[in-house]
Amino acid sequence: MTHPFRAAVEAGDIDAALRLLADDVVFLSPVAHKPYQGKEATETILRAVFTVFEDLRYVREIGTDDAALVFEARIGDKALNGCDFIRLDRDGLISEFMVMIRPMSGLQALADAMAKKLSQP
Repeated sequence: MTHPFRAAVEAGDIDAALRLLADDVVFLSPVAHKPYQGKEATETILRAVFTVFEDLRYVREIGTDDAALVFEARIGDKALNGCDFIRLDRDGLISEFMVMIRPMSGLQALADAMAKKLSQP
């Protein structure tokens, strides 16, 4: 069974993915030192990531409710691997979303692209 977040992303439906977030979700970025708190901040990050990643594809799913979603993507000429670690609350909404990325060159490409994207008005 495919995790609902994965299904939404694979369908290209960012709005459906964002509806799965709890109001008090905590987003742990592979780039930022401090976690992002709340749905609004997490939505901003995920919308930007959705436009920055190229050729995003999930390649493995571990778990059913709380899950690890392993993915591959590209940013320009930099290929990267990553994993979305998703924890659900009692209502089945995403309460914690942690992202890990490798290699360092892919992480740096993500950091640069996100900084540019989030600095735009």
